[in-house]
Amino acid sequence: MLLSGGLGTLTYCLNIHATETWEECREALTGPLLKVREQVCPDRRFAVGLRLSSNALDQLDQGDQRAWLKAFLREQDLAPATMNGFPYGPFHGVRVKEQVYQPDWRDPERLHYTNRLANLMAELSEPGDWVSLSTVPGTFRTLAAGTEGEMTERYLQAAAHCVAIKARTGVTVALAIEPEPFCFLENISGTVDFFKDWLYSPGAVTRFREVTGLNGEAAEEALRCHLGLCYDVCHAAVEYEDPEASIAALKSVGIPIHKLQLSSALRAQIRPEVRAMLKAFAEPTYLHQVLARRGDGPITAYSDLPEALARGAEADGEEWRIHFHVPVFLASLGLFDSTQEFLKEILDLHRAAPISPHLEVETYTWDVLPPELRTSSVDAAIARELRWVLERLGQ
Repeated sequence: MLLSGGLGTLTYCLNIHATETWEECREALTGPLLKVREQVCPDRRFAVGLRLSSNALDQLDQGDQRAWLKAFLREQDLAPATMNGFPYGPFHGVRVKEQVYQPDWRDPERLHYTNRLANLMAELSEPGDWVSLSTVPGTFRTLAAGTEGEMTERYLQAAAHCVAIKARTGVTVALAIEPEPFCFLENISGTVDFFKDWLYSPGAVTRFREVTGLNGEAAEEALRCHLGLCYDVCHAAVEYEDPEASIAALKSVGIPIHKLQLSSALRAQIRPEVRAMLKAFAEPTYLHQVLARRGDGPITAYSDLPEALARGAEADGEEWRIHFHVPVFLASLGLFDSTQEFLKEILDLHRAAPISPHLEVETYTWDVLPPELRTSSVDAAIARELRWVLERLGQ
C-alpha cells in the first residue's frame, strides 16, 4: 500500500508461501494475499511483493497464464511493486540451505533468470512505473575468490537490460543486490567497497557505456538508477551493523537503497538452557548463519546454527546473532530476544528521512518456526506484521 508522507510503498513478500510452481503462485495470489489485503487495507490499492521460481516462470508462459496474471492484478487493484529474484529454485519443503544462492552471479543462468523477471515486471507495470528486483549478493562466501570481474560483468549486463526495458516500455526496473551473512557481500563496509571498486568504478562506467550506448553522465546516472541495494534489516542486524551509520555509509558513496526488507533475527546470550532452546531453530530447510561475539571482542561467523551449537559449553557467555527471520512484532522469544530494536531504529530513520521507495516484510520462515510461535493463521500473522510496521511509521 502507498504510505503517506512520502514514505514509499509497503508490502510483504510472497516467498512466505510455497511459490515453486505457477499453480502455487496463483493459489498464493488468490488466497492468502487477498485475505491479508482484506485485513489491512480493504479499500485501497495494495502492493504485491512477487516471487516466481525459474520453474514457475516457464509454466507462466504456457497457455494464457500471463494474460490471466495481468488481468487479475488489474481487476483486484494490485500493484506489482517488487520482485524477489533471490531464490531461483524450490524454497519450501526441501533442503534449501546454501543452494539458495545457485545459480549465482558466476553463472550465466543467473543473468538469464534475472532478465526474465525484469521482463515480466515491465510487462505487468504501466509506463512511468518504478519497480524493484532483489537478487543474490554475488555468491556464497567460499565460492567467491577471484570471480569479482566475472560477477561485475553480469551485474552490468543485467542493468543494461533494464536500461533497454525502460527505453522500450517506460518502466524503470531497479536491480537491488541483497547482502547476506556468509556471502560474497555480507556487510555494509564490504558492499560499499565492492560498489566503489567494481560496480561503480570508472572501468565499470566505461563498460556500461559500451553495452548501453549511453554517453557521459547519462551512463553513470543510469547505472546507479538500475543497480543498487536491497537493505535486509535482519541480515544487517546479524552483522552487528549500526543502523544509522550503515545507512549513512551507503548514502555517502551514492548507493541507492532500492528496497528495504523488514524482519528481525534472533539475538541470544548463550548459556546451557539457551543452547537447549535454540535446538528447536536448527531446522533442516534454511541456512541460519550465526555471528558470535564475546563482549566487545572480534566477531566469529558460523555458516549454520548446528555448527555453532556443536561448540557446546565453549560458546557460553557469547552473544549470538542468528539469521532466522522471525515476525516483526516479536520482541522476546522466552529465553532470548529478537533484533526488533534494530528494526525499530531503521523504521524511525525511514520515518524521519525516507531510506527506500519500497518496504517489504519478509518472514519466509513461518513454516519452520517452532509450533508454539505459530499461534495464528499465516495471513493473520502477516496482517499483524504489516499493522505493526504501519503503527511504527505513524500511518
